[in-house]
Amino acid sequence: MTTTEKVKRSLVGHVVSDKGDKTIVVQIVRSVRHPKYRKYIKRSKKFHAHDDTNVGRIGDLVRIVASRPYSKLKTWVLQDIIEKSN
Repeated sequence: MTTTEKVKRSLVGHVVSDKGDKTIVVQIVRSVRHPKYRKYIKRSKKFHAHDDTNVGRIGDLVRIVASRPYSKLKTWVLQDIIEKSN
């Protein structure tokens, strides 16, 4: 990697919706430690991602990468499918 290349942020999560045309909704789950009780809690967030070929299906484990804004909500793009759902 040269000094001019940017490292883009990527996330891994499950597809929870594929209803939109060329759009998937990916849910990212992470564990955070509670500041007082020191117990780990699951936090989730949904991201809209651009899926140009409509290959993402509900339940797939996918990797999304930050990109230019495609619309008001879509600022991520599907990079690859890690694991297909049954």
